[in-house]
Amino acid sequence: MKSYRKEMWFNLPKRRGLVNITRDVQEAIDESGIQEGLCLVNPMHITASVIINDDEPGLHRDFERLLERLAPEKPYSQYEHNGFEDNGDAHCKRQLMGREVVCAVTDGKLDFGPWEQIFYYELDGKRNKRALIKIIGE
Repeated sequence: MKSYRKEMWFNLPKRRGLVNITRDVQEAIDESGIQEGLCLVNPMHITASVIINDDEPGLHRDFERLLERLAPEKPYSQYEHNGFEDNGDAHCKRQLMGREVVCAVTDGKLDFGPWEQIFYYELDGKRNKRALIKIIGE
């Protein structure tokens, strides 16, 4: 069995945002030479998520509204975590969206349904962050 590791770097100009990384993940699979296996994609920071969903702007706005209702950014004082940083909401939002995705690789391609795309979801941006792509298989 082979394995391949690659890091992706992000620095979003806003506090929150989605980045479609499907092509980047497929490029890593191509680089790996792995034809059959699994691909893990996870953020290396506890205030970001990687998710699979549709690349539809209305849906992305729905995510934002949902997360802001469940874990509003302000007032900052509502989070016991806040002190040195004001990102308690981002930690909670990450728990809601999840950490990582694992995708099947078949014939050297992401084995996806018709609308599935991979997104890096930044929840506390404006600084350098990274995500890990780890591919294992034959």
